[in-house]
Amino acid sequence: MLGLVLLYFIGKKFYELADEYEKNKWGFAILGIIVYYLGAFVFGVVLGVFVVIIESDFLETTNNFILGIMALPFGILSCYGLYYYLEKTWKKQNPLRDKMIDQIGNN
Repeated sequence: MLGLVLLYFIGKKFYELADEYEKNKWGFAILGIIVYYLGAFVFGVVLGVFVVIIESDFLETTNNFILGIMALPFGILSCYGLYYYLEKTWKKQNPLRDKMIDQIGNN
């Protein structure tokens, strides 16, 4: 249940960002959720490779809930990185409308 709430807020933030810059709202909301899962998946792969290299039984003895909690920050961090990148890129591409309206008669 807690995971669904997290996915809701991730989707909502990306939806609002896309709405602010007049982009495809639902597409970017879904993209944010996908990036969350990709970040957690990449962490899982890296953790799995690390455990195989050190020949530990960490994955076999650890509860799945704990592994999910460990992957949570990496998923959130990947979402934050994409959000920051999109916001920065779209600010450069989209000049402020208020400044443009103020400049209409000032030639």
